[in-house]
Amino acid sequence: MTDLAERRLQTVRDHMRLEITHEWDAVLATFEHPRYEMYGGGQVFDGEAAVRAYFAASRTPFPDQGNEIIAIAHADDTVLVEFWLTGTHSGPLKIGNRTIEPTGKSFRMRMAASFEFVPGSDKIKCERPYFDQGAVLRELGIA
Repeated sequence: MTDLAERRLQTVRDHMRLEITHEWDAVLATFEHPRYEMYGGGQVFDGEAAVRAYFAASRTPFPDQGNEIIAIAHADDTVLVEFWLTGTHSGPLKIGNRTIEPTGKSFRMRMAASFEFVPGSDKIKCERPYFDQGAVLRELGIA
């Protein structure tokens, strides 16, 4: 494995660890330009302001949201990760015009993400999580 591949794998590990601890400035520093493309819901969060808003919206209902890496691999300019996404519904969850008050229930769902890198760099160009948008709601018993 090349030095660049090793650095990219470490960037993704660091990125995911920093998301758990809400170190948003450090998470943003792993990107060349912050961008999330959410496969499952179709949302795109492009730029620092949009990504910070995504962090706030996703961590308000699930402040303990975490991830546990199952598998990680590097290919070309991409790192692929399979992981467990976990969290406890302890804050208000907004779905469209509806607000679901905290249930105190936890979820654990398997998902995957790809991290596209800038060619020749260890900076992330885009994170693309792949997930079933209703899975968390079903696990919480509110779907």
